Amino acid sequence: MDSGTIAYRKEYRMKPIKKLICCMLLLSCIAGARGQFRKYSNEFLNIGAGARGLAMGGAQVASVSDGTAGYWNPAGLTHIKDYPVLSLMHAEYFAGIGKYDYFSLAIPLTDKKRSIGLSILRFGVDDIPNTLFLVEPDGTINYNNIRSFSSADYAFLFSYAQTLKKTETKNLSFGVNAKVIYRKVGTFANAWGFGLDAGIQYQTKRWKLGLAARDVTTTFNAWTFSFTEKEKEILYLTKNDIPVKSTEMTAPRLIAGAAYDFRLSKDFSLLTEANLDFTFDGKRNVVVSMDPVSIDPRLGLELGYKQTIFLRTGIYNFQKALADGDTLNQKKVWIYQPSIGVGFKLKHIAIDYAFTNLANQSNPLYTHIFSLRLNLVKKKKEN
Repeated sequence: MDSGTIAYRKEYRMKPIKKLICCMLLLSCIAGARGQFRKYSNEFLNIGAGARGLAMGGAQVASVSDGTAGYWNPAGLTHIKDYPVLSLMHAEYFAGIGKYDYFSLAIPLTDKKRSIGLSILRFGVDDIPNTLFLVEPDGTINYNNIRSFSSADYAFLFSYAQTLKKTETKNLSFGVNAKVIYRKVGTFANAWGFGLDAGIQYQTKRWKLGLAARDVTTTFNAWTFSFTEKEKEILYLTKNDIPVKSTEMTAPRLIAGAAYDFRLSKDFSLLTEANLDFTFDGKRNVVVSMDPVSIDPRLGLELGYKQTIFLRTGIYNFQKALADGDTLNQKKVWIYQPSIGVGFKLKHIAIDYAFTNLANQSNPLYTHIFSLRLNLVKKKKEN
């Protein structure tokens, strides 16, 4: 950090909340200017967590208050106060070829102002054919030489959240994630990555505001490769590069959100949330596309009845695409992807369902997602 920035800090004394916001913005902008990033590095971390959030189009950073907050915005973990919360999710893509699993455990500390959490994500594809030795040295094809391998991506999020200020009508909290990533492709390659996330939430009785910064210091993945001499020979003869080591970086992103809780009646409630996803790795096909900053909006709704039954919907992934049937004029129109879902909550158990899309607009891939949320309440001892 240069002397001008240090002098600026000494001259102006800002309130704690302003300091925190400015720090998150500066870290993201500085990291985004350091070097070249891959736009879709660690893309499995952008799928989402929990059927509730996915049904609302991923608009979560302002309102999330359950165990999935470790993924969406770690500051939301401060709303877990009385007992640990266990969250599970499973989804399958490409007709069961790709499997995505999510697990989280959020634990409130004794002072009820701090919480810790662990989140584990895995996206894996199994039984991938390895055709490296399909062709024999004499040119014949031997299908018995085909072997299979798996490719899996893992992420471990260690979360800490704390309440900064709380009154009867207001609540201010922040949270951080330490992120460890492990990726493995058969016996050929594996990578380790490390990064940090941070977030804040400010909530009143009706309004909820949130800001989450992911990969604030950039997330580095260091790849190593281990080919046998025979495999290297095949790669050389087929004119393929033989990688040794490589490093990829995930650029930081900011998600800003605002939500409003409409109390329609004693039994009915309506929560609306809008998020803006800021990326810093160049132009993307989104609503606001600039270099290096692009902005992608998300909108979500949740209608609740007696805090027991919930109907949810969302829209996201706004893109420009060719109008249907207009291949001659090449006219582009704005399109988006919808998502829907329902949820049921009975005492300490909640079951959520979402029907949403993983792929892009040109190749829609909708799938069914189920998640379970369980409050780990201790049984009272009987006299």
